[in-house]
Amino acid sequence: MTKSAIVFTQKTDGSAAGKELGEKIIEKLADKMPNVVIVFASSVYDYVALLSSLKETCIPEILVGSSSAGEFTSDDFGTDSACAIALYSNELQFKAGIGEAITASRDKVADELLNVLSPVHEYQYQYYSAMIFADALSGFTDELIELLTEKTMGKYQFFGGGAGDNANFQKTHVFYGTAAYTDAAIILEILSNKPIGVGAAHGWRPIGARMRVTETDGMKLISLNGRSAVQLFKEHADTTGQNFNVEEPISFFLHNIIGIEVAGDYKLRVPLALLPDGAIAMASDIPNGAYISFMTTNNDCSNQAAIQAAAGAIKQLGDHKPNVALFFDCVATRLRMGKEFDFELEKVNETLQGANYAGCNTYGQVARVNGQFSGFQNCTAVVCVIPD
Repeated sequence: MTKSAIVFTQKTDGSAAGKELGEKIIEKLADKMPNVVIVFASSVYDYVALLSSLKETCIPEILVGSSSAGEFTSDDFGTDSACAIALYSNELQFKAGIGEAITASRDKVADELLNVLSPVHEYQYQYYSAMIFADALSGFTDELIELLTEKTMGKYQFFGGGAGDNANFQKTHVFYGTAAYTDAAIILEILSNKPIGVGAAHGWRPIGARMRVTETDGMKLISLNGRSAVQLFKEHADTTGQNFNVEEPISFFLHNIIGIEVAGDYKLRVPLALLPDGAIAMASDIPNGAYISFMTTNNDCSNQAAIQAAAGAIKQLGDHKPNVALFFDCVATRLRMGKEFDFELEKVNETLQGANYAGCNTYGQVARVNGQFSGFQNCTAVVCVIPD
C-alpha cells in the first residue's frame, strides 16, 4: 500500500509555512506517518525555520527537497510559496543522502551519493530509481549525472533538477533534513517491485545552421565557429527578423536557446546574460567541440512536451494505477510562456489520469531513462509517476 499527500502554502513566514504544510500532511495521511517528505520552496523563506517547523509537525523519517523558482500542485501555483509531497508506503523503500562541494570535485560528490544507494550488484527489488537535486549554480550538474550513471552501471533511472531562487540566479539550495546547503546535491533512492514511470520531453526544434563550440569556460560560452559568441547571436537575430537588445537580452535568450547535438536529439541550454567581453553566460555548461544549433518553439509545442512527458511516465506503469506524480519544468519555460504556463499545468493534470502532482520550476532538469533523454538539460518537462 502507498499513500500520498500533496500540500501547498502561500504563507511566507518560514515557521508558519512549515507548520501549515505539516498539518495538512497529517490530515491527508490520516493514521500514517510519512516515510518521506519532499519540499520545494521559494527563495522568500528562511529555509531552516521552514524545514524545522515542517519536520516537528509531521515527523517524516526523511526530509529532502530544494529551493525553487515557481511552485505548483494539481490545484495551486505560486512563486512566493512552498509545496510538498508526502509518501507513506509498506511497498517502497526510501533512503536519502547528500554530497557536498560540487565545484571542488564532482567525483567526490558522486561517490558520496553512490554510498547512499544499494550496492550495484545487489538486486533485491525489480525497479531502482532515484531523485537528484543539485545546486545548479555550482555548475557541472551534467558531469555529476554522467558520473553517477557510470558508477551505478546504468542500474538506476534518475529524475529531478537544479535548485532555483525565483529567477534571481544568485544563490540556490538543496534541503537535507532541517538544513539548506549550497554547492551540494541530494539524492532520494526509491526501490520498488512495481514500475516507477519517468517521462521527459522538450518540444524545441533546431533552426539555422549548426555551429561548432570553439571556446568555453565552465558555464561561459566564449566563441562559436572561431568567432565571438555574441556575433553569432546577433546574426541569428538578423536572419530571423528578431530584435536582439544587448542592454536587455533576456527576452531574446528565452526564445532562442541552444541545443547540443546528442545521439539524434538535443540537450538544451539557456543563455542567461551577455558579458562585457562578448561571451554568453549560460544556465549550464556546454562542452568544447560540441555541435550546437539555435532552437525554436512555441507555447503549443511546450504544452505538447509536458503532455508527452506525463503520458510517457504513465505508460511505463503498465497495468498499475498511478497514485501520485512529481513534475519539473524549467523556469525559462514559465518566463517565456507567462500566463500560458497555467495551461501547461492543466494539461499535465489531465494526462495523469486522476493522480495528483507536486513540483516546481527548476534551473535545469534531470532525466536518465532508458530509451529517452539522458543527463541534465534545460527547458525540458520531466514527470515521475509513482503507482498505487
